[in-house]
Amino acid sequence: MEKRKIIGLQKLGTQWTTESPFILTVYHKDHYPPGNDEQGVDKERLAGRNLGEDFELKDGFRMYHGKSVPGFPAHPHKGFETVTIVLQGVVDHFDSKGCFGRYASGDVQWLTTGKGCQHSEMFPLVNREQSNPLELFQIWLNLDRNGKKAEPEYRMFWKEDIPVIENLNNGNKTTVKIIAGEMYGIKALEPNLASWAREESHHVGIYLIHMAPGATFTLPKVSSTINRNLYFYEGNTIQIEGATIQASYRCKLVGDEEIVIHNGNTNSSLLLLEGEPINEPIAQYGPFVMNKKEEIYATFAEYNKTKFGGWKWDRPDPVNERNAGRFAQFADGTIEKPKEE
Repeated sequence: MEKRKIIGLQKLGTQWTTESPFILTVYHKDHYPPGNDEQGVDKERLAGRNLGEDFELKDGFRMYHGKSVPGFPAHPHKGFETVTIVLQGVVDHFDSKGCFGRYASGDVQWLTTGKGCQHSEMFPLVNREQSNPLELFQIWLNLDRNGKKAEPEYRMFWKEDIPVIENLNNGNKTTVKIIAGEMYGIKALEPNLASWAREESHHVGIYLIHMAPGATFTLPKVSSTINRNLYFYEGNTIQIEGATIQASYRCKLVGDEEIVIHNGNTNSSLLLLEGEPINEPIAQYGPFVMNKKEEIYATFAEYNKTKFGGWKWDRPDPVNERNAGRFAQFADGTIEKPKEE
């Protein structure tokens, strides 16, 4: 009897269910209005919002923890990595190591929080005369026991450098952006030093898949022990193994079989996450992910004492100048810009 390739289906919610080595995946999609002089939202548009904790979609957008500029002011993390994939919009990054920068549509930021750091992620409204759409994923990738002791590390994958597969099937194109891993001999850019994704045998894959109407694409077999999840977040329908799947569903798939995806009659967008599990216990409390409950208590005590190096900026929600462009500045003062800048 042929093994079933679809193990399970689940409707997508606000936070998407993940499996080790991933902890969390969040998809943000907001349509912000034109920005004011501070690259924020005009005060009259903010009436009636629970500023500081605004997660309810109203007038097409949320402010999250921001009170003028939307986003996530300074907050701590320890014990995992954040991989932030921007599809549309602008993100400003500042952290407790002294790094800061701006990245935008198509760019990816990879941050290893390791033994602890603070950072902010603000969404400056750089357009004055037109709207400021924002669409992004933030994926939390766990670290193993040794990685949780590592120095924090911040790295940018500029859109110009991210490897892409383009596949034509009867003239219908599928495009795959390889954020992590390898597919059909095409390798991703190198992840951070302590990352679980750095070791090829861990088979960590993060892939953005865009399929034209009528396109067909085959996911290669990888390993019988990986966790493989396909998130169909935009489109109408796809077919896998004869089953018709609606948009806004997670498909848990086997990892050691080829998976043929047949797209329906509209453009479809999917996110594929896969990897060998980290077979270690997990103790999590909010932004801290450790192995034992006692380590969580110790982390709170450490943060209360050291603030993970403190906050070097004059406000918890800093943003760069409106015309700053895309760049990354590191703690040693080195500045990195994408090729087009």
